[in-house]
Amino acid sequence: MNFSTLSELALLCQHKNLTIGELMLEEQSLESGRSKEMEFAKMADYYEVMKEAVQRGLTQNTTSPSGLTGLDAQRVGAYNASYESSLGGPAGDAMTYALAVSEVNASMGRIIATPTAGSCGIIPGVFISSQERFGWDDQKMVYGLFAAGAIGYVIANNSFVSGAEGGCQAEVGSAIGMAAGALTELRGGSPAQAIHAVGLALKNSLGLICDPVGGLVEIPCIVRNGFGAVTALAAADMAMAGVRSVIPSDEVIQVMLEVGSSMPEAHRETAGGGLAQTKTGREIMKNLRGE
Repeated sequence: MNFSTLSELALLCQHKNLTIGELMLEEQSLESGRSKEMEFAKMADYYEVMKEAVQRGLTQNTTSPSGLTGLDAQRVGAYNASYESSLGGPAGDAMTYALAVSEVNASMGRIIATPTAGSCGIIPGVFISSQERFGWDDQKMVYGLFAAGAIGYVIANNSFVSGAEGGCQAEVGSAIGMAAGALTELRGGSPAQAIHAVGLALKNSLGLICDPVGGLVEIPCIVRNGFGAVTALAAADMAMAGVRSVIPSDEVIQVMLEVGSSMPEAHRETAGGGLAQTKTGREIMKNLRGE
């Protein structure tokens, strides 16, 4: 890739007069040696999987093998349809869809890791609810995925996207930043505004630990996906309104690296601390082990 930071990405887009999504498609084609048409088709297939996961989560039984989670997306969707929710329709849809995809993952269904399985619901939740709201076609959404991929590439190569390395800030936090930046671009924001959205989103996720109850990607992972989708919407709106990340987004990524590196091992996907080691968390672990 011809960029390694978000600031370089924005400057390259400005120099070439391309969106982040268009630039990333070009860069990915150069990196892989495959045509842009082939790379685009591959990403379009990924988007179809995301849409299928949303529908499965909303219409099928998503009870996980552990029995700990499942069907919450359908509960939230039914609530949104029957009552005036506090969030409102579009944000409620994003949250519902994010929960749906995350529950599909927990129930062994097919998802796209964005950037990981533990954070797989955030980008589909944001993208598909926004597509429904604004009437965008799939081609536009696929370019949005390339934009999200460019942001994820920078985060992964300058910090973490793995909970085992940097806590949940690295998984859910990165997905929120990717979704927020891409949505800003989809809404017509400039590359600079998209980059600000990333920083705004990541700052709100710093320090988030990875503490899966029973060592499973279920509790609290699924609800964090739902909350994460709403946060991404908020960050995109702030950026579109002209709010800047006063601490440059690349520096925020470095802070995420610093925080993750100093995070205790118990809070990095080991189930050795946090919610996993509460009284109830330990009881769940014993039940799963048959003790």
